[in-house]
Amino acid sequence: MSTSTTAPILTAPPAAPSPSVVRDAGTDTAPGVMVIDSCTALGATLVVRLAGEIDHYSAAPLRALLASAADDGCTGLVLDTSRVTFCDAGLLAVLDWWPRRGRRLRLANRSPAVRRLLDVVAASADEGTP
Repeated sequence: MSTSTTAPILTAPPAAPSPSVVRDAGTDTAPGVMVIDSCTALGATLVVRLAGEIDHYSAAPLRALLASAADDGCTGLVLDTSRVTFCDAGLLAVLDWWPRRGRRLRLANRSPAVRRLLDVVAASADEGTP
């Protein structure tokens, strides 16, 4: 026995379309891509060479690497940023954590992007801006 039906598959009316999101035409919504190009331990000092873009999301591998290095007893960090093309406060958040508990930090070969970020931070500190 077979029956046919003409009842609609969807019983509820379709939902109203969601309003479109307006973004600045110059805004990049994709997270950056940061690459840990090399990582070498020299005694208790970790030497890390970074490349690409560093933001809050792409800095996660660096945060994990540094946490592991700190747990393993590394007390020094040399960070080569010569190949970093973009960075924001995501990099600062990672770097702010490292010097705690007597660990040393040195930024080597600062790229123009890193220099700009550090200049902005220094200017804010000079103005007394929190």
